[in-house]
Amino acid sequence: MEALPAGAVLGAAVLTLLAALAFHLFGDYVRKWNAMKRIPGLSPTYPIVGNALLFKTSGEDFFLQLIEFTTECRDEPLMKLWIGPLPFIVLFHAETVEVILSSSKQLDKSYAYKFLHPWLGTGLLTSTGSKWRARRKLITPTFHFTILMEFLEVMNEQANVLLEKWEKEVGKGPFNCFNDITLCALDIICETAMDKKVYAQSKSDSEYIHAIYKMSDLVHRRQKMPWFWPDFLFNTFGEGREHDKALKILHTFTEKVIAERFYKTGNSEEVNHSDSDSNSSRKKKRRAFLDLILNATDESGKKLSLQDIREEVDTFMFEGHDTTAAAINWALYLLGSHPDALKKAHEELDDVFGNSDRPATMDDLKKLQYLLCVIKESLRLFPSVPIFGRTLLEECHVGGFKIPKGVNAMIIPYALHRDPKYFSDPEAFRPERFSKENSNKINPYAFIPFSAGIRNCIGQKFALMEEKVILSSILRRFHIKTKQSREELHLVGELILRPQSGIWIELHHRAQ
Repeated sequence: MEALPAGAVLGAAVLTLLAALAFHLFGDYVRKWNAMKRIPGLSPTYPIVGNALLFKTSGEDFFLQLIEFTTECRDEPLMKLWIGPLPFIVLFHAETVEVILSSSKQLDKSYAYKFLHPWLGTGLLTSTGSKWRARRKLITPTFHFTILMEFLEVMNEQANVLLEKWEKEVGKGPFNCFNDITLCALDIICETAMDKKVYAQSKSDSEYIHAIYKMSDLVHRRQKMPWFWPDFLFNTFGEGREHDKALKILHTFTEKVIAERFYKTGNSEEVNHSDSDSNSSRKKKRRAFLDLILNATDESGKKLSLQDIREEVDTFMFEGHDTTAAAINWALYLLGSHPDALKKAHEELDDVFGNSDRPATMDDLKKLQYLLCVIKESLRLFPSVPIFGRTLLEECHVGGFKIPKGVNAMIIPYALHRDPKYFSDPEAFRPERFSKENSNKINPYAFIPFSAGIRNCIGQKFALMEEKVILSSILRRFHIKTKQSREELHLVGELILRPQSGIWIELHHRAQ
């Protein structure tokens, strides 16, 4: 009997392996489909593509659609979605969210985060398992209180730049403040994270910000279109070229700053702070996040590689300015729409600062309790991250249903924060909900603007501090009005919750 050619044997082996893999994947798909039959979900649900054909393409329409689904299912403990062949459970009740976020096992981000990997790598936001635990342990000391105090000076300086810019808008009618605040937050994160002045506020157009917006939009669109999940299809028939163009802008920016810092210091054990932007003795002592991670070592004494450092810097550049800028904008919108709350905020600021225009201190920020309530209530109504997800690493029970391992959990803070069980008249803006006497009554998993549990946001103290500094600076000088209705905001719930046409406010000097 004649032997088969080696190529034919190899080809047969490959086809056998592919067939086995397909059989395994199909079997896993069928098992999950059957296991989740009882869970309430959308209709129609088609094999393989799931509910994907129901989803609207624009960020605004898709977000409204998702919120409508959760409103219709408010009385259900959870709902399910199939995005392509991947099953999701959608959670928007404190009791079901707690099952996932309080677990020490369910820490992996959902499959949808895979599309952030080209941009953010597997840094603190997107990493899993032992890598995440090691990075979290390594980076946590960089957010120590004493280090945050050093960042306060930068926040005050950049807030003043914003105020001087806005002097030109006083009494001129409504203007869109969203981008101005985003540029201010970008200046702050660049200087605190990388000790790099980029003067974003003095530039009317930022290529870096446009690249962030473009990348966010592309990632979000791809997440809900399973036919573009394979890289080949996305690059060939999708928007792969635009994705790569935005990615190049983002990585070039951070790589340049890291290289300058790395080679300037010679990667020495202690970073030299004598660059051209740091002339005063005070500034020479200031440590940036980049300096801290350049010098950080893991348990074995090993330092992070340049690739590791870029992952974390890209992550903090994205998470450290976009989310905070959105939160400040939403707070301004709500204060400008509610004169009584604005009056209370002004009175508190007058009690703390009087007529002084001095920079805010940490002691000042601690006293601004009503402003903190305003920020929290703004984050309740308009959470900066309206949706996030986890992949279940083990089978668990949620809301009376058994959920198989490998299913994705989609958590929707925007819907969760509107649960009338914990927030009466949930659409109303009431900062008093978060006063000391009232906040103790709120289930900690009913309000999660910074997530919750072991994998909560590492930078939440930094974010709240920055929000207090910028908002207090604005409100000490200006009286704010806005006339946009909620419907006119046209919410776009992509990676960050934004109004489609910005936030339009009127500024007037406060009468002293």
